[in-house]
Amino acid sequence: MNGLMMDYQLTIDRILEHANRMFPTKTVKTMLPDGSMHVYTYADAYKRIKRLSKALVGLGVEIGDRVGTFAWNNYQHLELYYAIPGAGAVCHTLNIRLSADQLAYIINHAEDKVVFIDGTLLKLYEQAAPLVQSVQHYVLFNAPRDVATTLQNVVFYEDLIDGSDEDFAWLSTDEKMAMAMCYTSGTTGDPKGALYAHRSMFLHTLGSNQAGALAISEKDVVLPVVPQFHAMAWGTPYSCMAGGARMVMPGPHLQAQPLARMIEEERVTVAAGVPTIWTGLYHELKNNPRDISSIRAMVVGGSAMPRALTKAYESELGVNVVHAWGMTEMSPLGTVCNLQAHHEALPLEEQWDVKATQGYPILGVEMRIVGEEGEELPWDGQQMGELQVRGPWIISQYFKRPIDESYMTTDGWFRTGDVSKVSPDGYMQITDRTKDLVKSGGEWISSVDLENAIMAHPKVMEAAVIAIPDARWAERPLAAVKPAPGVEELTEAEIIEFIRDDFAKFWLPDKVIVVADIPKTSTGKFDKKVLRAQYAAGELQ
Repeated sequence: MNGLMMDYQLTIDRILEHANRMFPTKTVKTMLPDGSMHVYTYADAYKRIKRLSKALVGLGVEIGDRVGTFAWNNYQHLELYYAIPGAGAVCHTLNIRLSADQLAYIINHAEDKVVFIDGTLLKLYEQAAPLVQSVQHYVLFNAPRDVATTLQNVVFYEDLIDGSDEDFAWLSTDEKMAMAMCYTSGTTGDPKGALYAHRSMFLHTLGSNQAGALAISEKDVVLPVVPQFHAMAWGTPYSCMAGGARMVMPGPHLQAQPLARMIEEERVTVAAGVPTIWTGLYHELKNNPRDISSIRAMVVGGSAMPRALTKAYESELGVNVVHAWGMTEMSPLGTVCNLQAHHEALPLEEQWDVKATQGYPILGVEMRIVGEEGEELPWDGQQMGELQVRGPWIISQYFKRPIDESYMTTDGWFRTGDVSKVSPDGYMQITDRTKDLVKSGGEWISSVDLENAIMAHPKVMEAAVIAIPDARWAERPLAAVKPAPGVEELTEAEIIEFIRDDFAKFWLPDKVIVVADIPKTSTGKFDKKVLRAQYAAGELQ
């Protein structure tokens, strides 16, 4: 017998309608390119989103069409997050840090019909434009009327809104309709598209806002530093409106100084970003102290936050660091690391050990670790295996690609490519990517563990460990280390001595190379494939 419940469609427009009804006076503040602040309310945003959705239909956008966005975190991009799905189309966020070839590949593969471009990024986009085949209209915002451009069929964002009206019924009528798409960063092979449904993103929003996760509510002021082009800004534009939080959008101002000022002046309670952002902010705050006591959660994802940096934020600055983990393919949230009641009596050092993990799976995500023979491994905090996940906001297939056993198991689990261990109480810790593990003499060495230990050295700002070929052991670890600001001398001997007691002798890197900078991917992770290429070319010697 079926339950006798309403057939209520879980579509993104329901979040917007709820925000407009319940929180019309809540504000969205955006730092514009010139440094001034644009401020308006949820009610203002609602009206503009309605007009924009209707205008998209007028431009010829049809159900299921892909619409690209090439922009910073700002109020216009927020409007597009709702207006495009509201028109029945797919919001395809384009990574502004890709090469022209990569960008054109993604636009052509997605067959984007319209692309919205932030004027500050126009010259960057124009490099890819000659290679793009599918786009019929370009829409510019944050650009002067007389802007010179090589693009064809250009219209202005505000003209679209001014020429439209609010008499529009949402076209997102089925929760199974596609509503957004993000492409992976393509560290191996061509980038692949993760296509999200209204239902999956609605449930992801509920999952993100549950009490044991990020718990965003109308008491919060949220600063999404994670880019809107990266995994939908971790869903924050949806979870903020669902919870009624005030939003502070940094625009192009992602440097430590303006971020510190925004946190202090806007009394930000939740800030979300990758470790490289928080590393820079920490050094800024040490040199130029500000009152950031309003923060209840500094959410870090994308890659692991070094334990030493978590400890420094908490012990020196009084900031609660919250590790989270997920993937583009997971919409993206999978785990959150909040301390639980049974941790409260632990000494601080042991609490920071827990906080160095990626945390527990939130309700809606199931996970398991699997050994080399395909056997499920126990959650004992010791055994490492491939992390696999399943749930209602995790993809089952990439856009326009066949299902492949390299990422989907025959029994329906997504293979993350991460190697992990899980404690008996469910706290997961990434020990490496499968492709980044160092296998030396048949034994696994975790590059992540070595990196975290090295980055605890007071003279070190960043460290990345890669495997290098070795005639005797097959592979050995090499560490590339970037000194902290103001450090004039840093030696291999200092690093090895600092970590010697933490690891078995065979784990210690054979080489420690001091570098001016460590290459990063478009989403701020260490780009180890570039480091490996530099070593192969003789540049890391």
